[in-house]
Amino acid sequence: MLSREFDYELPESLIVQAPPTRREDARLLVLRPGSGGNPAIEHRGIRDLPSMFGSGDVLVVNETKVFPARLRLRKAGTGGAVEALLVREEAPGTWEAMLRPSGRLKAGLEFVPAPEPQAAPVMRLGGGGAGRWTLTELMPGIIARLMEEVGEMPLPPYIARPGGDSAMAALDRERYQTVYARVPGSIAAPTAGLHFTPALMAEAEARGVVIARVVLHIGPGTFKLIRADDTDSHVMDPERFEMPRETVAAVAAARAAGKRVIPVGTSSVRVLETVGARLLAGERGPFSGEATLFIQPGHSFAFGNGMLTNFHLPRSAPYAMTAAMAGLGNLRAAYRAAIEEEYRFLSYGDAMLILR
Repeated sequence: MLSREFDYELPESLIVQAPPTRREDARLLVLRPGSGGNPAIEHRGIRDLPSMFGSGDVLVVNETKVFPARLRLRKAGTGGAVEALLVREEAPGTWEAMLRPSGRLKAGLEFVPAPEPQAAPVMRLGGGGAGRWTLTELMPGIIARLMEEVGEMPLPPYIARPGGDSAMAALDRERYQTVYARVPGSIAAPTAGLHFTPALMAEAEARGVVIARVVLHIGPGTFKLIRADDTDSHVMDPERFEMPRETVAAVAAARAAGKRVIPVGTSSVRVLETVGARLLAGERGPFSGEATLFIQPGHSFAFGNGMLTNFHLPRSAPYAMTAAMAGLGNLRAAYRAAIEEEYRFLSYGDAMLILR
C-alpha cells in the first residue's frame, strides 16, 4: 500500500516532553474495531486495565532494559564535539554506533570523554555504512564505565532535553524504563510498558491474569520512518529477541483454553508474530534470533486478540502495525478521537488498548 495512508496531522502540543507524575496516571483509549471504520471507543485510565481481563488471559511484556547509550565525546587533538549513540555490542569492546555530526569523520579518529578533554583517547572510530560506525575501546571496560558514569538515556529526538539538567536526567533514568526491565540491550523503551506499576501487575495477577515475558532489544529500525512510497519496500533492521519456554507454554495454554493473548507494546507483538507459525505448529521453544518482520495492514496475525500500545508517529512502523491490528479506518477514527480529547502522544504519552 502507499505510505501516505499512514499520514495524519499530529499537533505539536500533544507531543509529551515528560512523564506523568505517576505511571498509573496515564489515560487509556479502549478501541474495539468495527466495520466500515466505525469502532467502539471508550475513554478510561490505565488503572482500569486489570479489570478488563479475566482469569487465564495472558499479557506478554518485553523485559528488555534500556541502557544509557548516548555518550558525549570530543575528537582527540582538535576537541571537536561528537555525540555517539551506541546501538549494540558487536564484539567485546567494539560497538556499532551512530554519530553526529557525521561530516568529516573518518576511520581511525580517536575520541576522549567530553567531560575530560585532556584525558588520553578512550576509543577509536572504525568504518561503517549507511550512517553507522564502529567504536572500539582503547582501554578495557572504558565504554561500560563511561555509560555508567556519564551516559545519557537515548530519548527520541522529539523529546527536548537542555544540557546540564541533572534532575531531568535522573528522572529519565528512572521513568524511561519499565518496572520489569531485566535484560540490558535496548536504545528505546517499550513504551506501552512504561505505564505498569508493581501494584497494577499484582492486581492483574490476583484476577488470574498471566504475565508472560519475552525480550526484544529495540534498535533504531523500529523508529525509522517509512520513506518509500510503496510500503512493501520498507525494510526493518534486525532486532534480537528471546522467548523462553515458560512463555511458550503460557501462550499455548491460553490459546487452547480460548483465552486472550494480549501483547504489551509493538515489540512484544513482533516477537509473537515472528515465532507464531512455529508456536502454533506445537514447537515448545525456547525461541531466539533476530526479528525482521514488518507488520502492516494485510498481515494475518497468529495472535490477534488485541494489543496495548501508545500513540505513534505518522508513517512509522509501529503505526503501520497498529493499523494492521485495528484496521486502518478504525485506527484513524481512534486517533481523531484521541486528538480531540487531547491525549498525550508518543513515548511518554497515554495508551490505547485494542480488543478484537
